[in-house]
Amino acid sequence: MDNPPPSGRSGHIFQISLSAGGVPKFCQHQADVSYSGLVGDRHRDMQSHGGPERALCLYSLERILALQLEGHPIFPGAIGENLTIAGLEWSLLVPGARLRLGKHVLTELTRYTTPCSNIAPFFLRENISRVSQKTYPTWSRLYARILQPGLIVVGDQVEMI
Repeated sequence: MDNPPPSGRSGHIFQISLSAGGVPKFCQHQADVSYSGLVGDRHRDMQSHGGPERALCLYSLERILALQLEGHPIFPGAIGENLTIAGLEWSLLVPGARLRLGKHVLTELTRYTTPCSNIAPFFLRENISRVSQKTYPTWSRLYARILQPGLIVVGDQVEMI
């Protein structure tokens, strides 16, 4: 019996990234997720980043790879995402959707991110609009709030619920 084709509603954590402030964020094997986001992750500008409605920033590995093929010098963690997700159909993700990360963490997507000038070095001609929801729908990063904290590890399953 053949396995059904993937629905695009599940994937896995390809990379967990955090920093002491700013971009890029750097790879970690695992992280504790609190209601404020990844423990140890900092933001340079708390007016635009962080807080309970922007506790995590998520992006798609497949989108990063496609941007690299266009010639952009982007890589996982470069544009401030905390989680790089592989295998999840990015176009299905919208504010209000819920994702289970691993066995314990539950998130709710809150909004699309607005690209800022700090990520410009990771785009050809500093074209940050390439990840703008307004200009390129379904190519934006997404923010999420934490509904249930816990531990996540690279390779953990990510599932839309």
